[in-house]
Amino acid sequence: MAKKFTVLVCDDQSTIRSSLREALSDDGHRVVEAEDGAAGRTAIRNEDPDLVLLDLKLPDTTGIEVLRELRNEGNPVSVILMTAYGDLATAVEAMKLGAYDFVQKPYSLAEMKAKVSAALKVRERIKVNDRRSPHAHAGSVHYLPMLEATPGMADVVEKLGKVGRSRAGQEVSVLIEAESGCGKELVARAIHEVSHPGAPFMEINCAAVPDTLLESELFGHEKGAFTDAKSAKEGLFELAGQGTIFLDEIGEMGITLQSRLLRVIENRRFRRVGGKADKEVKARIVAATNRRLQQAIAEGLFRNDLYYRLQVIEIDIPALRERPDDIPVLTRRFVETYNEELGLDCKVPSDKVCEVLQTYPWPGNVRELKNMIRRIMILEEPREMLPSHLPDHVVRGKNPRGSNQLDIERIGRELMPLAEVEKLHLLHTLDATNNNKSKAARILGISRQTLREKLKSYDAQERAEQA
Repeated sequence: MAKKFTVLVCDDQSTIRSSLREALSDDGHRVVEAEDGAAGRTAIRNEDPDLVLLDLKLPDTTGIEVLRELRNEGNPVSVILMTAYGDLATAVEAMKLGAYDFVQKPYSLAEMKAKVSAALKVRERIKVNDRRSPHAHAGSVHYLPMLEATPGMADVVEKLGKVGRSRAGQEVSVLIEAESGCGKELVARAIHEVSHPGAPFMEINCAAVPDTLLESELFGHEKGAFTDAKSAKEGLFELAGQGTIFLDEIGEMGITLQSRLLRVIENRRFRRVGGKADKEVKARIVAATNRRLQQAIAEGLFRNDLYYRLQVIEIDIPALRERPDDIPVLTRRFVETYNEELGLDCKVPSDKVCEVLQTYPWPGNVRELKNMIRRIMILEEPREMLPSHLPDHVVRGKNPRGSNQLDIERIGRELMPLAEVEKLHLLHTLDATNNNKSKAARILGISRQTLREKLKSYDAQERAEQA
């Protein structure tokens, strides 16, 4: 990296501070040290660092609290949170508050230097953008390039640009509809950064949290509101402030909680669970779903009035199979990303590789493509990606887990082993839920892990048959 930056290392262990100072100084960066939260806050004010390496456990506070204060103050400095505790919930909270990354101790210096390099490159693009236009939003540089570079997303980019420029403000709700893996969160974050960079972006997956807990997560609760409420807690609507609250998989929210959310959107006010005072909603609500809500409305699973409140602005992200011209762009971008992340020097894929990728239907959409590229680069570490590196089913242009109506109708026409009946029904359910494994597992009455194991066995079976 040609340009050098100021990096603040905030950690109470002097050995960690000195090792990072030495490693990053070797790359030409200026390194500032702080041993606790108070010293870290002072250094941020006085030194204006480009990146903060922030320990989760500090003697006088937590890294999460320092990060929350930075975002509440509108400070967009990039933050990589460090912890020895491997707390997934804390990692999720850190990302919600806008942390660039999360690193578990012990880490290798090579890993940390790669993450620092990636974070600083993003920071430099933000600064270049700010110099070019005083009205440019820093975050848009982070999330928009991939969207803007893919021709199949032109309509989506145009819409989110209009949302960002709208004078209607935060009261305009946005509904994003797309299959799983299409990049709903990416679009939501782009809307957020175009509209109000630096403000909190709070997200929650409505399908992953039971309604009894989801209500508390969204609206917060007062002490004693229920058995385990030993202290008051702010909900995401409070934490979002004047930023964005992103409700992913909104179609999985229960009817009762939908009613309360409807009132919140209509009145722009809410009340904590067990609370008596109303609080104002200042955040923009962005919702997303991988199911067609009109069908859910017809089935009595989603409120018609809530649907129309949410879809003031409606963004429909096309599936990857509907925009094959985007595949070469995305593939080359992912290779560049993982070169940087993994410290590799793989050439961008040739036209021949991209032509093969364009014949495959990508049922898992962009997420499936991204994971495949990452898996190849980790396991193969190729100097150049070749068709031979691609999975067999991708080369054949066939989804190994695909199912169609003719397959499922065989159950009624033919006598077959019970295992084959189970396989056809499982694949049909997965297909009907747009490859949503959590939802398919619930419908089938099995665990997500059991579903994964069965899918692996089907893949192994097909590879053996092909051989």
